[in-house]
Amino acid sequence: MISPLLSLITRFLIGALPRWQASQPEHRQRIYFANHTSHLDTLAIWSSLPAELRKTTRPVAARDYWDKAGVRRHIATQGLNVVFISRDKQSGDPLSPLYEALENGDSLIIFPEGTRHFLPLPAPFKSGLYHLAQKFKTVELIPVYLDNTRRCLPKGSLIPVPLACTVTYGAPLEVFEHEEKAAFLQRAREAVIALAPTEITTD
Repeated sequence: MISPLLSLITRFLIGALPRWQASQPEHRQRIYFANHTSHLDTLAIWSSLPAELRKTTRPVAARDYWDKAGVRRHIATQGLNVVFISRDKQSGDPLSPLYEALENGDSLIIFPEGTRHFLPLPAPFKSGLYHLAQKFKTVELIPVYLDNTRRCLPKGSLIPVPLACTVTYGAPLEVFEHEEKAAFLQRAREAVIALAPTEITTD
């Protein structure tokens, strides 16, 4: 019951309007990768997907932020079915929970920057997306650009500002054989930037 209500509240507050460009919402296993500027980003992407896809699409979220007792943890576990990832370098391979989720047939929502950046264009991507792409070559990689979420929940704010947020989905990113990590990550970042409004990329 919490999942439909969570989606409804999110779309009421910030819109989370989906725009599909060169891809469509389909029952395919996918990794959606996006820019990260707000704690609302996870909710925006997840809520913009059709209800049937939300059932098998799991956001990836930092355990130290989302896995705390209270409302936040309840939303993460009961509403979003989050895949928790540890940012503690002493806890082994941080990608192991993602491997397990993909092996079970789930789709993922990830933010390759690794942490939030309060700028319209994403910072350089960390290596996680590359390793996932190399290990799961049949899973589609869908770039996503989130517009306005950084204004919907400014840094330090607890209450969302009611502004329209758009979620733009691009064409699947091709994975090339023997492509170097740095080249792949740059190409993935450029795929997200290409979905941004013109006034942002030319500013």
